[in-house]
Amino acid sequence: MNRAHEAYLTQKILAADPVELVRMLYRGLSESVEAARVQLASRNIRARSAAISKAVDILAELGGTLDHKRAPELSRSLAALYDYMQRRLLEANFRQADAPLAEVQDLVHTLAEGWHGVSGDTTATVAPAAAQRPAAPKNVWVAWKPAAPSREPELALHG
Repeated sequence: MNRAHEAYLTQKILAADPVELVRMLYRGLSESVEAARVQLASRNIRARSAAISKAVDILAELGGTLDHKRAPELSRSLAALYDYMQRRLLEANFRQADAPLAEVQDLVHTLAEGWHGVSGDTTATVAPAAAQRPAAPKNVWVAWKPAAPSREPELALHG
């Protein structure tokens, strides 16, 4: 990656609000899982392992930003889901199997759809449209409340 691109990404991350940061993490996670699937199909072991490692790291980052005080039940559920997804990724890498990667990709898609409906000025709980799909995990919603005294939203799940 060239320095100009790195500087652009750094600036984008520093300027992003918490919702956009989570969306960026989900995008990176989705791209990493997709890359792992492509590399698995082409039998590129090193690239597949690197993509899976990146996805596992992103899930660890997402899990580390959960705010267990503001949304204890939801954050516990998401932490368990992130842990499950990490284990499935590691299984996919060990077994060289696509099915666990496909499952994780579906879960990421469902979670990302939920975050797509969240905007910086949302003050109510938002339920993702994907939560109605049978494969969607239960209780996937995002809690927001306005921060005081500024009018900027404060993320109650990922802090």
